[in-house]
Amino acid sequence: MKVLLANPRGFCAGVERAIEIVERAIDKHGAPIYVRHEVVHNKFVVNNLKQKGAVFVDEINQVPEGGIVVFSAHGVSQKVRKDANSITSTIYDATCPLVTKVHKEVTRRQKQNHQVILIGHAGHPEVEGTLGQSNDIKNITLVESISDVETLDFPTGTDISYTTQTTLSVDDTQEIVESLQSKFARIQSPKKSDICYATQNRQDSVKAIINNSDMLLVLGSKNSSNSNRLREIAEKNKKPAYLIDGANDIDPAWLNGINSIGITAGASAPEILVQEVVSYLLDNGANEVIEVGGANESVHFPVPNTLRV
Repeated sequence: MKVLLANPRGFCAGVERAIEIVERAIDKHGAPIYVRHEVVHNKFVVNNLKQKGAVFVDEINQVPEGGIVVFSAHGVSQKVRKDANSITSTIYDATCPLVTKVHKEVTRRQKQNHQVILIGHAGHPEVEGTLGQSNDIKNITLVESISDVETLDFPTGTDISYTTQTTLSVDDTQEIVESLQSKFARIQSPKKSDICYATQNRQDSVKAIINNSDMLLVLGSKNSSNSNRLREIAEKNKKPAYLIDGANDIDPAWLNGINSIGITAGASAPEILVQEVVSYLLDNGANEVIEVGGANESVHFPVPNTLRV
């Protein structure tokens, strides 16, 4: 059995930065520090940070007065920022800079009196944060599908622009964008795609291996948007795909009749989990491991000045 390892895979620059911010905040202030929502969507990472002294809360009102607060990589609404400032003066923002770029786009477009259309998944923390950049929720509209686009109706002469969640399927998003452009000929787009480089690269890397794989294993937690999009690529190619948190999630029956297995990891899954899966497969019939080449990534996002040594 052959194992094909997709490249690039695993941690992106935004995730590395977010984890480093939490760790440095703990080192500087001591435990506990309070993180609003999971800092990144990965069970292994979250549990590791809990052991170091991070406390994850759903809402800011769960933070005690004067507590040290960290915003997750997915970003937060303006209301959450305001609420946090009323509780503490020590806040570290781990929002991915590429998500911050989307927030600034929404703010800029609304100052230009645009109706903003956000392409994304309802209920995802990033989407909630982006929607929350608007001073008037009526001026920003969420669409998840082409059928949502078909229901849109704005007054004649309305200036319209769109932006997207950073972790969407590149192919699915393009279809929605084309539908928007067909319906609203003058709709304005971001100067550069809002889907992040890491999301694009990890999707491309799965496409590069899927034709030669009988099955795909994706290291990533169930609530990870970008990891789910990787699984869907395999399914669209009629290949079985499984989203797993680690080697312990593998069902031995999955390997029956399999000659080649593709492996990738979502942007919030650490490489140690990939290597544990490779070791499991080598112990269960795999006899060749191939690193499949892909895009080189050199992006680095520094932590805030207040946390630099």
